[in-house]
Amino acid sequence: MSQAKLLIAFVLLLTPLSSYAVQGIEAITIAGDGKSYSVTLQILAIMTLLTVLPSLLVMMTSFTRIIIVLSILRQAMGTPQTPSNQILLGLALFLTFFIMSPIFEKANNDALQPYLNDEIAADIAISKAISPFREFMLRQTRNSDLEMFARISGAEPIQSADDVPLSLLLPAFVTSELKTAFQIGFMIFIPFLIIDMVVASVLMSMGMMMLSPLIISLPFKLMLFVLVDGWALIMETLAASFFS
Repeated sequence: MSQAKLLIAFVLLLTPLSSYAVQGIEAITIAGDGKSYSVTLQILAIMTLLTVLPSLLVMMTSFTRIIIVLSILRQAMGTPQTPSNQILLGLALFLTFFIMSPIFEKANNDALQPYLNDEIAADIAISKAISPFREFMLRQTRNSDLEMFARISGAEPIQSADDVPLSLLLPAFVTSELKTAFQIGFMIFIPFLIIDMVVASVLMSMGMMMLSPLIISLPFKLMLFVLVDGWALIMETLAASFFS
């Protein structure tokens, strides 16, 4: 009986898929271009977009700068596990939505809603949706980083901001965000480093060299951070760094 089942399964595998495949169900016609796509192709496009969305969130928004600064802050305070990674990611994500809300709103009003109302074609909607993100990234990108990637790629000299292609803008934007994040992180690290140095000097002068300075300095760093309302100060600084 088992051999018969194996034989049937083998025959089914050898049978061409086209002999028993069901034709794709025609779905909604795509607005503007007059073409209709099957449900299978639309599901494939949606799944592909879902795999790209995390990269777009990291590369085209303020998320990179925020999460790096928060991670450096956690290391400077001497609490590598507190707050947890989930809390830091959630805080960075919601702060990103707060900072990027004007860009999201503009993309929705200029591109998504007109496209859904059959007022513009798909290619025009994509161009209008990318435009506010281009403006945001250009404001945060250093000219030196753009020139570096243009020189590496051998592209023509850039005459204006409209001539910057996304292939150059995206890596230049990420590079600038990394530089800015580490600059902010360095300024945050200094007061905590001073506390560590003072505590280590005091312990060494008292002959308590076997006692770890991190254990003694941690309460002082937490007290300093609470007294200056550190979380509000960090959030305000990060948000203001994008609107300045």
